[in-house]
Amino acid sequence: MKIAVIFPGIGYHVDKPLLYHSKKIAAAQGYELKDVPYGDFPSGVRGDREKMNACFLTAIEQAEDILKDIDFSQYEEILFLSKSIGTAIASAYRSRHELRTRNVYFTPVGESFPFMEQPGIVFHGTADNWVDTELVRAECEKRGLPLHIIEDANHSLETGDWEQDLQNLQRIMAEVERYLRSFPEQNECNLQGFLL
Repeated sequence: MKIAVIFPGIGYHVDKPLLYHSKKIAAAQGYELKDVPYGDFPSGVRGDREKMNACFLTAIEQAEDILKDIDFSQYEEILFLSKSIGTAIASAYRSRHELRTRNVYFTPVGESFPFMEQPGIVFHGTADNWVDTELVRAECEKRGLPLHIIEDANHSLETGDWEQDLQNLQRIMAEVERYLRSFPEQNECNLQGFLL
């Protein structure tokens, strides 16, 4: 049995492209899906460490409540799909419950990296105004996490050019599918740029 748990970002819900299509890929590969729809976040979070911390604490407590009835020990494979602050929430939840997970980290914020201790792949855009690209590169390299960089893409991994965004999305989802089909042990450090 396999389960995929989806941890959204602030304002980036599970029905937005990165998570919506990742869920479809996971479902097609036999994963049971579980959304973690936390919310009630304050506005103006970006750049405000106090608000970011409050969001994190609120979300992790909501995640605990939402997932309280799941017996993760019955699953052979646990996948966490996470976006933005959801990358920190997923990683902290995993740590609290001592789970072994595979991870797809979409646009992690800088505060996420200290928690990101499990295998996974990372996607980041060079125009992401939540975190600096060089910090993401350094943190991924330090942790041996394969990093996929999308040139000129923002925190939603979009460039503003709809044709380019669709091409990027297709390539991102191909990488997600490739990762889900790989063995969990295959997690060599691999810095890649799409240069699109």
